[in-house]
Amino acid sequence: MVKYIFRRLISLIPLLFGITIITFMVIHLVPGKPTDMETQFNPKVSLEARDRIARLYGLDKPLHVQYADWLKRMASFDFGVSFVDSRPVIEKIRERIPVTLGINLASIILILLIGVPIGISSAVRENSFYDRSMTVFVFIGFAMPTIWLSLILMDLIGVQWGILPVSGIKSLEFERFSFLEKIIDVSRHLVLPVFVSAFAGLAGISRYMRSNMVQVLRQNYIRTARAKGLSEKEVVYKHALKNALLPIVTILGLSVPGLIGGSVIFESIFSIPGMGRLFYESVMARDYPVIMGVLVIGAALTLMGNLLADISYAAVDPRIKLE
Repeated sequence: MVKYIFRRLISLIPLLFGITIITFMVIHLVPGKPTDMETQFNPKVSLEARDRIARLYGLDKPLHVQYADWLKRMASFDFGVSFVDSRPVIEKIRERIPVTLGINLASIILILLIGVPIGISSAVRENSFYDRSMTVFVFIGFAMPTIWLSLILMDLIGVQWGILPVSGIKSLEFERFSFLEKIIDVSRHLVLPVFVSAFAGLAGISRYMRSNMVQVLRQNYIRTARAKGLSEKEVVYKHALKNALLPIVTILGLSVPGLIGGSVIFESIFSIPGMGRLFYESVMARDYPVIMGVLVIGAALTLMGNLLADISYAAVDPRIKLE
């Protein structure tokens, strides 16, 4: 197992390297430059001043030279400084990443707590009215646009009913709250974002769970267990569930990119100061160092999520042998 993990970690290095090359090229192909905000909207800025600003940011160099300079800094975990406020990129990411990771972790837990039971109950009641109703429900959720759902919930729950706050992660009076009140306040602010983040994922997990469970329940050892007189509860939860859960481990690892990518949408809508909103603001400002920093961190988290999924799958499935 240790050799397998080591080989996988080594293989992630060229993959991450390739991601950075493609990302660096793509962001420089987007129309607009970081200097446009400072120069094009100010008629007093001369051509010489524009050239000096470009040299200051290193944008006058060829693209491959810019990438080589960035790669040298990244080798020492120095992502540079932001073009917008001259703050270190790693510092800005460090402030935002706990919020995004917390929301994504809460979303994964919610998906498991709701999606897995829905899949199990649908498989046990295969082709029943309940099964078909759940199928319609989860596919509606899967097809529902995140932006539309967010706006509807904000208007209904936040504006009309006034039950939950609709922006930010804390109230204006947050500093005057007690410790327990702070936890409650943050939790109330995160209810809608976590629900929106998890809603689409429920469809995928519940459908995978249902499909795996249906296949397992048709196996011969399940028929044998029933023939021995075991109760349906023991058959489902003691014998079938363990094997049906194995592919879900892999699906969770593959769902990490979608959750991180979805953060850009709901964090921008709900004004949450996370990595998604930081990425959106950086793209609008053509803040190349911050864009690269966020994308590299997101890619690293995605690759590590997939690696953990493979390791977990190998650990829980005795049929997989590692040489």
